[in-house]
Amino acid sequence: MQLKRKKINIQIIVKIWITINRITKRVLYYFIMVFVSISLLFPVIYMFANSFMGEKEIQKNYGALMTVNDSKKAEPEYMSFKLIPDPVSFMQYYKALLRSPKFLQMFWNSCLLTLPILLGQLIVSTLAAFAFSKFKFPLRNVIFFMFIIVMMMPFQVSLVPNYIILKKLNLLGGYLSVILPGTFSTFGVFLLRQFMISIPDELCEAAKVDGASSMRIFLNIILPQCKGALASLAILVFIDNWNMVEQPLIFLKDQAMYPLSIFLSAINGNELGIAFACGLIYMIPAVLIFLYGEKYLVEGIKLSGMK
Repeated sequence: MQLKRKKINIQIIVKIWITINRITKRVLYYFIMVFVSISLLFPVIYMFANSFMGEKEIQKNYGALMTVNDSKKAEPEYMSFKLIPDPVSFMQYYKALLRSPKFLQMFWNSCLLTLPILLGQLIVSTLAAFAFSKFKFPLRNVIFFMFIIVMMMPFQVSLVPNYIILKKLNLLGGYLSVILPGTFSTFGVFLLRQFMISIPDELCEAAKVDGASSMRIFLNIILPQCKGALASLAILVFIDNWNMVEQPLIFLKDQAMYPLSIFLSAINGNELGIAFACGLIYMIPAVLIFLYGEKYLVEGIKLSGMK
């Protein structure tokens, strides 16, 4: 009886130890995840809080930083970090949205550059991916391999060839000089081609037997099954081109045509309050699109075979 009781006690102790160990690991895991999440979100939270500070509070908290950018001030001031505005002020948003038309002008410039690139890349990429995945033509694999090579190179490598071509076509200085190179991107072709390969060829062959043309197969069979991949591509293309800086700086000559991404990078230390407010407003479209299409993004990348 005593041996049985000892065995039972040992089993109970082992189960308790396993349970405590499991709970400890789970608590530690969640603690690490929460810490990482807060660390990643802290810049956004900090920018959000500082965007509601008044001009005097910004001057008080970041006087040292402004002194570095202002040669007239000889004595540096201290710099402090605060997360709670005292008091809450909307003056920075008023200055950015109503007092100065430059912000809104460049915001619409960003839309005029990003949306045509997004629409054009979706059209070009879907048609090219359909050809690479469902048609057999000479040097198909060689051409697609060249696509992959171009995709692996940093886009700065293509800036000089694009500049030369655009100059010969007399397109430099206009919106098309940024839109056209962005439209014919290799990444979208690669992403959609990997997804379309998974669509059975038997569906296309059955449609051909019924007399369907290639365009009808593309519109009625291929595209309806590519919604997730198209949504993920749209999100990635929008975020990438919404934040572009190098292309407008090189291809556009008139500063009035610059997108908002350049305006934000050019704000000096004397306008930190406006920089916080403009940065927060600038993030909103990308964040909303990402939150709306997050499930499509994960699904599209997973089904396309990318990691």
